[in-house]
Amino acid sequence: MKSLRLTAVGATLVLAALAGAGPANADASTAAGILQAGAQQGVADGYPGVIGLVRQGDTTQYVHAGVGDINTKVPADPKAQFRIGSNTKAFTSTVLLQLEAEHRLSIDDTVDRWLPGAVNANGYDGTKITIRQLLNHTSGLPDYAKDSGFALTYAINANPNQPWPPQTLVNLALAQHKPTSAPGERWEYANTNYVLAGMVIKAVTGNDPATEIQHRIIEPLGLHNTGFPTADPALHGNYLHGYEYPVIGIVIRDVTASDVQTFGAAGAVVSTLDDLATFSRALLTGQLLPPAQEAELKTTVPVASGSTTGYGLGIIHEQLPCGQWAWGHNGAVLGYFSDWLASEDGTKQVVRANNEFHLLAGTKGQQDTGNATLNAFCAL
Repeated sequence: MKSLRLTAVGATLVLAALAGAGPANADASTAAGILQAGAQQGVADGYPGVIGLVRQGDTTQYVHAGVGDINTKVPADPKAQFRIGSNTKAFTSTVLLQLEAEHRLSIDDTVDRWLPGAVNANGYDGTKITIRQLLNHTSGLPDYAKDSGFALTYAINANPNQPWPPQTLVNLALAQHKPTSAPGERWEYANTNYVLAGMVIKAVTGNDPATEIQHRIIEPLGLHNTGFPTADPALHGNYLHGYEYPVIGIVIRDVTASDVQTFGAAGAVVSTLDDLATFSRALLTGQLLPPAQEAELKTTVPVASGSTTGYGLGIIHEQLPCGQWAWGHNGAVLGYFSDWLASEDGTKQVVRANNEFHLLAGTKGQQDTGNATLNAFCAL
C-alpha cells in the first residue's frame, strides 16, 4: 500500500504519495544503511547535502552525504543546525497545551476570546473558530503563504529583514477568498492557524511564542542547539547552508539567511537532528504534557476522506507501507526540507534533513529521501 505523506512546502502543505552513537552501517539491510543509501541517492538527485539520524532506544547512528557548503565543499555534518520549518508547529501546540494544563486557557476557547477582532473579515468569524481547530487545521482559514505577492517576496528573498507582523499575515489570508467550509467541517493545512496560535500565546502570557518555547521546552529538555529566531535572518556556528534551485534558470542561490518573520510560530525554529529527536521523543512519551493534554495532542482528524492518515495538534499519525504506525511531521522552508518519524513509545526514531528547497513539492529528491526515511523506520 502507499503511504500518504504530508509535505510542508513553505507556502502550503500537500499530500504526496510516496512508495550507542556511531557511523552508519554500510549494510543496506539495516535502518542506517537504508537511510545512508537514500542520502546518497538524494545527492545524486541534486541535493547539495543530506543528513540523517536513526535511533533505537539509546543507540544512535548518523548518516550523511554531499556537502553542507557548496563553496568550501565541507561535508554535510549530521550535527549541524538547519531550519526545521513546519516541525515548529509541534513546539507551538505544546505550549498551548501546557497553558491549558495550567488552567490559563482551554483549547476549546474561541480565537476571539483571546484575539478580539483578529479574525473578522471577508466572512470569517473568530467567535466561531476554536484554538483546537487552529491546531488541527480544521479552522477553514486560508493559508496566507498562498498569497502570490507574499510567496514571490519570500522566494526572491531580497530583503530577509522585512518585518511581517503576525496580524499582517492573518490579514493576507482573510483577504484571499470567502470561506469555503465551516469551522470544524474539514481538514485543510494553513500556516495562518499557527500564526494565530502564536498570537494566542502572547495574549495569554504577555510573552512572544519564542520566549515561551525557550523557557518551557528548549531549556528543560537541554536542547542546546535549538533556537527560535525572531529578527536575525542569519544562522551562526555549525550549520548547513540552505540553497534554492530556481524553477527557471541555472543559478543556485544560497538562501541560508532568510526572513524568520514570514512563518514565526508556524515555522521559524532552528534545530539539529539530535535535538529534534530528543524533543519528539519527550513529546510523545508524556515528558512535556500531562495525560489529558497528551491525549488531546494525539487526537487526530482525517486529512482526506477515507484516509488513515490523521493530523493531531501539530503532529501527524500515519500507517507506513510496511504496516507500522508512526507519528511525525515535516518542514519545508526556503533552503531546507526535513522530516521525522517516531514510534508511539519513542524508542524508534528516524530524522532527516536536506539543504535545498525551492518551494515545490514532489521532486525526485524529496521522494527518494522520503522513501528512505520510511523504509529506514520500517527496518528498525
